[in-house]
Amino acid sequence: MRASIELLRQCGIQPTPQRVAVVDSVLHDTSHPSADEIFERARKRCATVSRATVYNTLNLLVEKSLLRTQILKEGTVVFDPNVNSHHHFIDDETGAIIDIPWDKLTVVGKENLEGFDIRDYQVIVRGKRKV
Repeated sequence: MRASIELLRQCGIQPTPQRVAVVDSVLHDTSHPSADEIFERARKRCATVSRATVYNTLNLLVEKSLLRTQILKEGTVVFDPNVNSHHHFIDDETGAIIDIPWDKLTVVGKENLEGFDIRDYQVIVRGKRKV
């Protein structure tokens, strides 16, 4: 909680109990939650948090480059606290989204794409996770 307060202050965001609850519910989580999942988690930490506060805080965190939005689940935006370059694995059975370190996959042929100025890319791998 204290780290979340400091983080908000460093980013020029006024820490409120509601915003701290949102930050605590998403920035220390690798599960790639949706806004609704973050709202449910934040409500457990702070009963007075509203859906609007969750959305506004998430948008601020994205604006401050503390989160990235991804569309990795069909029609659902998820929030990713890992803002470094990386890829994703999506488990077909559980829907879990798992980060894959950037250097674990190599994409070949991007230099053959004429007429495109590529600034970023990521690979999304789907399948069954072996336990």
